[in-house]
Amino acid sequence: MPCIHRKDLGLLALRFGAGGVLIAHGTQKLFGWFGGGGIEGTARAMEHMGFTPGRPSALAAGLGEAGGGALLALGLASPVAGAAAAGAMAGAVAVHAPAGFFATSGGYEYPAYLGFTAAALGLAGPGRYSLDHLTRHRLDRPLTVLLAFALGAAGAASVVRKRQAAISPEPESDEDVGAYHGA
Repeated sequence: MPCIHRKDLGLLALRFGAGGVLIAHGTQKLFGWFGGGGIEGTARAMEHMGFTPGRPSALAAGLGEAGGGALLALGLASPVAGAAAAGAMAGAVAVHAPAGFFATSGGYEYPAYLGFTAAALGLAGPGRYSLDHLTRHRLDRPLTVLLAFALGAAGAASVVRKRQAAISPEPESDEDVGAYHGA
């Protein structure tokens, strides 16, 4: 009789839960499933939120969520999956941050939780009940972890910084400031 490992079973449950939620959100963006806007509706929403151009931003967000979620659920290329999903959630956190922390007031609590969960799974590894384990962790090596999270963090920071620049008011010229203040 095979031995059941509780930690590995817990990782499997966490991967299925977080991965399933990410897949659902990503397929809303990509295909319009579950009441989502599909790629065109999401592209318009992304433009409105300051992510330009909208269509590639929608595609990246949808693939980060659905693709990262699917890989997490399967336990395949876990570092890449965790980094991709966490990066997508960093963009969502940036959108919700002005409303504060709690989701009840439109805050970033929920996307932050999903992002941290995805990152933790990518860092911890998928456990014994995974495709990474079956492939002898060929896509789950220390160098893969380092590269995936370094590239994911750099990409997310770049996207968030570009969005912030797009939504920030234009700096006033000295002439405008002087005219406004009656100089």
